[in-house]
Amino acid sequence: MKGADGALRCPWALSADDYVAYHDEEWGRPVHGDDALYERLCLEAFQSGLSWITILRRREGFRAAFAAFRIADVAAFTDADKERLLADTGIIRNRAKIEATVANARVLADWAPGELDELIWSFAPDPATRPAPKSLSDVPAVTDESTALSKTLKKRGIRFVGPTTAYALMQACGLVDDHLADCASRARPAATAPGTSASPC
Repeated sequence: MKGADGALRCPWALSADDYVAYHDEEWGRPVHGDDALYERLCLEAFQSGLSWITILRRREGFRAAFAAFRIADVAAFTDADKERLLADTGIIRNRAKIEATVANARVLADWAPGELDELIWSFAPDPATRPAPKSLSDVPAVTDESTALSKTLKKRGIRFVGPTTAYALMQACGLVDDHLADCASRARPAATAPGTSASPC
């Protein structure tokens, strides 16, 4: 669809003002770094059952509440911290998701530096095998790679990461490029994006 500036974008990007910059500058751009990918994992989990715009509008609240998603810091959270989070109106106050966020940090704190990054990116498919989608109906919700990534993370002790959540992570962090064929962002060179990425689709 054509935006106010005349540029063609994926239709979802024009469904809310908050989406335009996110679509243009973040979604689908490669993201690396253990803490950065941990943040994406957490926010994808919080998105489960909700629209992405709900998470996007609370992004800074999540970062403030969860120590900027630094794995080592969140791993040290206490029961008192969890109760604090349940009272924090700047985030989604879901006990199971909060518990999973802290538990996942404790698991990842024992991994070697770069291990999460290497594991997630090992599931990126060959771009040559993925033709550019022409419409949103061509964009899958789950793939073989996302199913395998989900299974591997679960075996390693990571919670709240089903195949659909794993694929949203892959879309958001640039493991796959699901910008539509005519989207202006598809032609832009890849760059590691600052800020959060997650999937609105």
